[in-house]
Amino acid sequence: MVRTASFMTEPVETVHRDSRVDDVLERLAQADFEGFPVVDDDERVVGIVTQTDLVRLFRKKDRIVWIPIGVPPFSETLTYGFDLSLDELDIGIDAAKAARKPIHEIMTTDVVTVTPDTALEEVIVLLTDEERDINRLPVVEDHRIVGIVTREDALRAVRDNS
Repeated sequence: MVRTASFMTEPVETVHRDSRVDDVLERLAQADFEGFPVVDDDERVVGIVTQTDLVRLFRKKDRIVWIPIGVPPFSETLTYGFDLSLDELDIGIDAAKAARKPIHEIMTTDVVTVTPDTALEEVIVLLTDEERDINRLPVVEDHRIVGIVTREDALRAVRDNS
């Protein structure tokens, strides 16, 4: 039986839970992967942060304010929407605020992990779960991260062990 330890990537690049978003973005821009496991001071996995999490943080939010306006005796009202999202200064301020946030405020905390002894078949089941859409699995031993397995790693393991 093929175990995770035989095809996981190690060492693992991680980010600390208190790292700032802008620092993580800079590291991610230089990396050839799309996310980091997030660890605490004891190297325990406490979350995962991906490009999707970061894009969601900087995506322009809906700032349309709907105001009902009526004419006395207010038997009928019309609702007008005012789009406040065009204020570039406001968007810039929001982006600057978001960049200074600690990564633990935006990371995914419901992290699925495996151990070095997890069977390849179980890894494949986890990585192909359509509902969760997992692309990488931190490998933990004694509550500390020791490796990571991606979909690509699992496919190579299938190929190499067929």
